[in-house]
Amino acid sequence: MSARSRISAGLVLFRRRERGLEYLLVHPGGPFFAGKDLGVWTIPKGEAAVGEDLLTRARIEFAEEVGTAPPREGYLPLGSIEQKGGKVVHAWAVEGDLPNEFVQTSNTFELEWPPRSGRRAAFPEVDRAEFFGEAEARRKIKEAQIPLLDRLLAGLANELLRPISIRLPGQSFTGSPD
Repeated sequence: MSARSRISAGLVLFRRRERGLEYLLVHPGGPFFAGKDLGVWTIPKGEAAVGEDLLTRARIEFAEEVGTAPPREGYLPLGSIEQKGGKVVHAWAVEGDLPNEFVQTSNTFELEWPPRSGRRAAFPEVDRAEFFGEAEARRKIKEAQIPLLDRLLAGLANELLRPISIRLPGQSFTGSPD
């Protein structure tokens, strides 16, 4: 891409634990974010080309930034959000976990560092990937991405409250689970 895209696509990988849901977030690499923590973590995401399939791009970016392929199916669309700089992020949630032998790797980018030194250095796009519980994830994630967590929770609640049909021989029942 010659010009920077204003559209990104990403995934919210989540897992269920006794304490509740945990979300996989990534910490941006490079010198600017090295000493920052709260409010800078993000979902694995990346820029999409005009007309590109956004879910495919989200899956590719996840693999590039996290270092392992995301689950093959079970995606819940979360819609889009607009970040402070005007970039629109389209996101999907998917339930899954990281392999036991997981070692986080990421693609890299080059930057003149230190500034105005004339020297270029390579940095990982993502330097850490970790699961966080609900409260901690909300502190760590970029503020503009919090609605994605809210939409995931709402989507899971709607699944639990969706009417179910049970058919027994000679009768049927339709209702909501208690």
